[in-house]
Amino acid sequence: MNLEEITEKIRRFRDERDWAQFHNPKDMAMAISIETSELMEHFLWKTPDEVAARVVEKREEIEDEVADVAVYLVELADNLGIDLFEAMERKMEKNAAKYPVTLVKGSSKKYHEYR
Repeated sequence: MNLEEITEKIRRFRDERDWAQFHNPKDMAMAISIETSELMEHFLWKTPDEVAARVVEKREEIEDEVADVAVYLVELADNLGIDLFEAMERKMEKNAAKYPVTLVKGSSKKYHEYR
């Protein structure tokens, strides 16, 4: 399935339930944040070893949360007329300029910390 196909499937699911009336940009952004928080709960206060075990033990639940975030993000982009792949490509180009390999390789510092 490609992005166009999944976007149409999301639209159809939403429209069959008459939910477009609730899916304004503010509420969609909030829904993304809430679903992201539910994903983060799986990893909160866990050591790297505990995280690795949790990913195995709770794989389907984690996949569901990742999917929830993705579904809402795809719908928000669609609702706003944003070409998601184009926006991602443009952002990656900006990130490459902000974080040149020669300056940041192996570092987790923010761009303003190494200039």
